[in-house]
Amino acid sequence: MRFYWLSLLLLLPMTVLAQGKTLHDASCLQCHSSITSGKANSLYTRAEHKVKTLPALHKRVKGCAVAADVSWSSEQRETVVNYLAKTFYRF
Repeated sequence: MRFYWLSLLLLLPMTVLAQGKTLHDASCLQCHSSITSGKANSLYTRAEHKVKTLPALHKRVKGCAVAADVSWSSEQRETVVNYLAKTFYRF
């Protein structure tokens, strides 16, 4: 039983990242692709990206969610922030 709970705890971060990726891909990629000639994720890896801190990432995701007209809960927004922070920004 202890092993079961330990394995669930280890899988939890991967589940959260997967949820964040799903929300991000469904709501963000179309716009990002349109402004980067089809290279949506290049916004995160370009040298001159403006997001340098976790608070700045929170602010950017919140603003982009409004611009994209998505109605994410604060928990969903947090999963997107976590996905971006771990995958691209390495905060």
